[in-house]
Amino acid sequence: MFAIPLGDDGAELTPLAPWQAEEFLAHIDRGREFIGAHVGLPDIVTDLDSARAHLTRYADKAARDAGYLYGIRVDGLLVGGVLFVHFDAANGTAEAGCWIEPGYAGRGLVTRACRTVIDWAVERRGIHRVEWQVSPLNTPSIAVARRLGMTKEGTLREDYPYRGRRNSTEIWSVLAPEWRAAKAAAGAS
Repeated sequence: MFAIPLGDDGAELTPLAPWQAEEFLAHIDRGREFIGAHVGLPDIVTDLDSARAHLTRYADKAARDAGYLYGIRVDGLLVGGVLFVHFDAANGTAEAGCWIEPGYAGRGLVTRACRTVIDWAVERRGIHRVEWQVSPLNTPSIAVARRLGMTKEGTLREDYPYRGRRNSTEIWSVLAPEWRAAKAAAGAS
């Protein structure tokens, strides 16, 4: 399996596959409350069978070039993930997302991992628009969107029920020309 270094702190990005279901479940269990505050993943992955089913769904999506799932590891330990919930190369659009265990939040891991996968999507796959959907209450995820150079496009008010209440969704995005310009500006400094 490949691993892409995310810096010099032992962090790396790796694919996640169904054979890793036990490790994936243990990771979700370690961060269940923290991750579940804004992301539904802990409600989907509740036992070994559901962990395997979730990883299999993404393996099937990857086989169809319709979505991708990657793990963030620190010194080999699975501590978070980034994904393309939707990936449509024909139309040049994708939706990215993320999660992280509480003990690894605030280290820039998610931002570095997202930069890696977004850069691949834009530069290698020709994706023109990468979207980020986030709860307005999820300030760490909004901060990641800002660091990625995304623009807030608007808010879908109370558009989905989550854990007994109606929640809103902010829509953020970055377009390929914006991504490339930000990358060029960062390289110039």
